Amino acid sequence: MAVAKAGPKSAATKAAANSAATKAAPSAAATKAAATSKATPVAAKATSGSALAKAASGRPKSVKAADQRFQQAKRASILLKHVSDPTRLQVILILAEGERHVGALCDQLSQSQPAVSHHLALLRHGNIIAPRRQGKNNFYSLTDTGAELARVVKNLIA
Repeated sequence: MAVAKAGPKSAATKAAANSAATKAAPSAAATKAAATSKATPVAAKATSGSALAKAASGRPKSVKAADQRFQQAKRASILLKHVSDPTRLQVILILAEGERHVGALCDQLSQSQPAVSHHLALLRHGNIIAPRRQGKNNFYSLTDTGAELARVVKNLIA
């Protein structure tokens, strides 16, 4: 079994590292004081509404708009991933005609119940369809988002 030897060089290296870490990390009180002294002049300099908004948020409006566009694109991407399968698109188009239970969807899609249930679960998690329980059957219908998707798909394939 090998045992690491602690020589004078390693002790000096450890001492230097501890000294550097202590110098690099300011105390909490110093950090708070620096933040307070920095925040006051920025707020005092802001005279116009847009400058005040920039100072309050810390970012220009163009960056906020870019972030908002990115978030919208991200939501659209997630939504489109839910309908990226031909079977799920068929389910949406069938449900656009009206509510169906799982057995009817299986018959119309010519697929097994577990396969259809898998697709329904993905659509349900994407808030595209909503279930309604009646006895032993689950009936599915489109949500508002699902209805809008169905309209878009119908327009694309028309």
